[in-house]
Amino acid sequence: MQVIHATCAGIDVHKREVKVCLVTGDAQGKRTQEVRTFGTMTKELLMMRDWLQDHNCRVVAMESTGVYWKPIFNLLEGDFKVLLVNPTHIKHVPGRKTDIKDCEWIAQLLEHGLLRGSFIPPVAIRDLRDLTRYRRQLVNDRTSEVNRLQKVLETANIKLASVATDVMGKSGRAILKALLAGVDDPKQLAELSKGRLRNKKDELELALQGLFRPHHALLLTRILAHIEFLEESITECEAEIEVMCCPFAKEIELLDTEPGVDKRSAQDMVAEIGVEMGQFPSHKHLCSWGGISPGNNESGGKRRSGRTTKGNKWLKAILVECGHAAGRTKNTYLGSQYARLASRKGKKRAAVAVGHSILEGAYFIIRDKVPHRELGVNYL
Repeated sequence: MQVIHATCAGIDVHKREVKVCLVTGDAQGKRTQEVRTFGTMTKELLMMRDWLQDHNCRVVAMESTGVYWKPIFNLLEGDFKVLLVNPTHIKHVPGRKTDIKDCEWIAQLLEHGLLRGSFIPPVAIRDLRDLTRYRRQLVNDRTSEVNRLQKVLETANIKLASVATDVMGKSGRAILKALLAGVDDPKQLAELSKGRLRNKKDELELALQGLFRPHHALLLTRILAHIEFLEESITECEAEIEVMCCPFAKEIELLDTEPGVDKRSAQDMVAEIGVEMGQFPSHKHLCSWGGISPGNNESGGKRRSGRTTKGNKWLKAILVECGHAAGRTKNTYLGSQYARLASRKGKKRAAVAVGHSILEGAYFIIRDKVPHRELGVNYL
């Protein structure tokens, strides 16, 4: 095979140490390789970087092992061309399962140009991505706490969730605070309802007649305090995200024109795919990278499982949410696509398919800097 990189290095990454195989070649085609082990502390990683630079190595490849590759990438970025490689692309080779052989195999594949690096966005996008993912985790934690609160109410024979749509709405919070203050009269509690919930006061009185004990009050106090803390954290996180999104305000505004996509979803999408579409040769490559494309599995003229491929799970979750939201829109192409597929394949598969269409549209919106163009209900 033709040698593409005469001097390069393969790195096998672990939590406490890294194995580095440095391959060097001269003008006569003589090839030498050397394997060294370094710790993962910054001082030792800097020694590794200096060693590679002393041998004029400028191309490095390593597997994307959890988060352990990030400290190494932080120190090599800028001085080296770093290829972050999907382990599934290189691990299926029999008889090569030791740490030293792993780094040698990575170096050999890199030497002959057989590795394809993963997409690593610029620093600004990576920082924004960390915050948007953290926000999503905080929102999920809050949802878990609200579900836990509802379970406590059920054990106390209080069926508030059966009458009120949102237990943590204004009415629900007022009733919960009154319960914690010692009020146990269902009529008094029902009088605290506000808005449309006042039309259900009779049902609410029945729902609030329970067996609320001090034990339940203790649990509710802890849960409500945690929910309030999470809500404050979400608010602060969103303020930071707003500041970091200022350079990408135009792209976020354009993405917001797509049906099913709101401002928060647009921020999440920019954080995951960036604002430069040059790293994706086409919209199909982007959808495949996002794990939202149908599987390509056909043999003997028979189409086998078409389940979606593995990809960016964070982006996929965003797109599925947007797909469900787009399915509820009226007089839109995406809404009609969702209805057409949901009747045959179910709502979940329909949401994935609509999410695929949303990501395709996002590719062209960001690349061409144009708003969404509505195709209409009767496009097909």
